[in-house]
Amino acid sequence: MAEPSALLSLPGAVASEQHPSLAAHYGEPLPEQRRLESGAAFVELPRAVVSVAGPDRLSWLDSMTSQRLTGLVPGGSAETLVLDQNGRVEHAVRVVDDGATAWLIAEPETASALAAWLDRMRFMLRVEVAEHPELAVLGAVDGAGLPASAPAGVPLVWDDPWREVAAGGWQYAAAAEHPGDRWRWSETIVPRESLAALAESVAAGERAVSGALAAEALRIAAWRPRQGADTDERSIPHELDWLRSAVHLTKGCYRGQETVAKVHNLGHPPRRLVMLHLDGSDGVLPAPGSEVLLGEKSIGAVTSSALHHELGPIALAVVRRGADAETELLVRAEGLEIAAAQQVIVPPGAGATADVPRLPRLGAVRRER
Repeated sequence: MAEPSALLSLPGAVASEQHPSLAAHYGEPLPEQRRLESGAAFVELPRAVVSVAGPDRLSWLDSMTSQRLTGLVPGGSAETLVLDQNGRVEHAVRVVDDGATAWLIAEPETASALAAWLDRMRFMLRVEVAEHPELAVLGAVDGAGLPASAPAGVPLVWDDPWREVAAGGWQYAAAAEHPGDRWRWSETIVPRESLAALAESVAAGERAVSGALAAEALRIAAWRPRQGADTDERSIPHELDWLRSAVHLTKGCYRGQETVAKVHNLGHPPRRLVMLHLDGSDGVLPAPGSEVLLGEKSIGAVTSSALHHELGPIALAVVRRGADAETELLVRAEGLEIAAAQQVIVPPGAGATADVPRLPRLGAVRRER
């Protein structure tokens, strides 16, 4: 288990159940959301850092993952996915490059496996892979002036590309105003030893801090997928609208690329991400994994949920592609069936974007003759 963060020693801090070394909140979950959203606070995130140094780093990472990375300039940010042979998501990676090293921000549960896989794939290339437990990751809107590490003179601040459709990407969501368009999220890599000084500045009233619950609520409201929360062993990027930020559709071959192209051009993802606006009259917030029902039929499960300071109880869920997109759903949690208004993110018709000419059936051709 990780050592408790220095920020967890602040008054009112309540440890996260999933990540006990971090704070879920500091006694005021909803005000903490407002401060975080306004850019007036920062949050310590459950993240881990892996570095890839060497002159071949970007072309090497580009050849193995879903996003184009070869043109990444010092200080530039990107998101990329490591897929298996069938196009399923194995790792979601946030990338910031400083001109000498690519710094990869990953989920803490997967970072060691990511580093081990990268190390096995080095062969004769000029790259070096390392894990960095001495580094922590802080989240904020527009960076919030946090003291970023800068080993090569370039601050290690990752600006989330979810705020717009990335070059070479694709958005399935048909919303006139996508909530991601207002998403100005950044993640800053800092020395873990600097957290004690940050905690002192918070205690002195010089800075404001929020808990991880605040970051999750804002992420869910932005329809922003996260590995380990909204994915399982079957997830492909299309189901979560992840082509918006993490996939370049024309950059060339990589593992899983055939599935990405086939589903996008010719097929449909088998499942789709939806936003659920939940009835909060019973005061129950469905936990991840709670069953989603259409009538009496189970069609999927909640992946993330939160109490939002404006929207109330909300959730992301992955449901069957063919489930009626107009019908109100139910979520089964704690012995209750909670009404859930469905907001479509990935529509049932997502994919099949190629304009493939349809050939006449053989029987029709013979009749014409």
